[in-house]
Amino acid sequence: MDADLANLTAGELLDRYRRRHASPVDATAAVLKRIETLNVAFNAFRLVDPERALAAARDSERRWMKGTPLGLVDGVPTSIKDVFLTKGWSTLWGSRLVSPDQPWTEDAPAVARLKEHGAVLVGKTTTPEFHWKIVTDSPLTGITRNPWNPALTPGGSCGGAAVAVATGMGPLALGTDGGGSIRVPCSFTGVFGLKPSFGRVPLWPPGAFGTMAHVGPMTRSVVDAALMLSVIAGPDARDWHALPHEPGDWRDGIEGGVKGLRVAFTPDLGFAEVDPEVASLVAKAAETFGALGAAVEEAAPGFPDIHAMFETLAFPAIAHELRRFDAAQRRLMDPGLVAVAEIGARVPLDDYLAANRARDDLGIRMQRFHETYDLLLTPTVPIPPFAAGHDVPDASRQTRWTEWSPFSYPFNLTKQPAASIPCGFTKAGLPVGLQIVGPLYGDRLVLRASRAFEKACPIRLPPIDSLVDAGASSRRS
Repeated sequence: MDADLANLTAGELLDRYRRRHASPVDATAAVLKRIETLNVAFNAFRLVDPERALAAARDSERRWMKGTPLGLVDGVPTSIKDVFLTKGWSTLWGSRLVSPDQPWTEDAPAVARLKEHGAVLVGKTTTPEFHWKIVTDSPLTGITRNPWNPALTPGGSCGGAAVAVATGMGPLALGTDGGGSIRVPCSFTGVFGLKPSFGRVPLWPPGAFGTMAHVGPMTRSVVDAALMLSVIAGPDARDWHALPHEPGDWRDGIEGGVKGLRVAFTPDLGFAEVDPEVASLVAKAAETFGALGAAVEEAAPGFPDIHAMFETLAFPAIAHELRRFDAAQRRLMDPGLVAVAEIGARVPLDDYLAANRARDDLGIRMQRFHETYDLLLTPTVPIPPFAAGHDVPDASRQTRWTEWSPFSYPFNLTKQPAASIPCGFTKAGLPVGLQIVGPLYGDRLVLRASRAFEKACPIRLPPIDSLVDAGASSRRS
């Protein structure tokens, strides 16, 4: 039974704990065994701490035996993206230039809330350097690989988190999304991820992406994501951008379905080039919403390709973050990161302010769009996963990640909630994600719609036996 525990959702584990059919120690041991078996092949973790995880699991087990669990996720193995401060663990941001020899005495808000609810933290997941791109490789940890095909990227910047969830290396993962970093890897690995409304989950210290940066859950089920959101959305005075705390459980109302909702579907936002297999699967997903009772209409918000606007706002922020590193240090960094910092350093103030004004206009456009439509459906990513270790699928056509991900970062600019949920597989067996975008602060509606779709099209994870074989082969080599 222990081996099976690594395959369960958080909700399933908690149910077993309540009925004393399993313990947090059993579950944590199973997850640690899975990490030992698979991490060498897929490189999802930068740091794993078995001793600390098992100690936390034993504490949780004692609480469950007394019938006094600490909180909503007591005893659930959970991973933390290596950009969140975590007391007692280094936070290196995928960089060789961040020294691990520091006190590390503070928890980021979401990490603190997870601990307060009894989560068992197993380790820190991999990220590109300073989480600047939406594939996952870095000078510090190397290349993270996709469990559906190790030759391919899992996306990023939460690539390690997505791989951990998809492969049984912990059912809950904490991620960030400044331009698609939760949704893109969820699409590429076939798991669920939610970018809540900006400020829904407190974030501290603030990162380079400022008011485009969201914190959210990555899970194997929609209900698990709502459960995790109920934990991490707790208040924290360190984030003055945070929304007023909304008490209650984000699982409430999640089974309400989509009947009667007004749903817009756009295959391309009016300008994006989309792989035919992706387009077909997402169109079928939109039809599913119609079959579930929603009024689905093909309609786009009507904004142009805004990748230049996003870069004008994001790249100067990256340049500002990297200003503390000299030329010799920059030679040790990801060359693509250094390149965008150099571009950002040259952006004129007038251009930056004009882009910020254009962002205002985009937000207003989407507010008005949602006066007509409750939800917007799009592909999460216009392409299937591509070769690992590359920033773009076709270097003859693209230079940076913003050129192949037109569906994600617009909704960081507008601060709206957006989820990625698997909607099928290509002929090559690669997962494709459907993006569900809600109106600003419409997080419950996005969760409700995601749950309705999940019930109609259940999430299917990579075959565990073949993954274990791949891990064993990697260890032997």
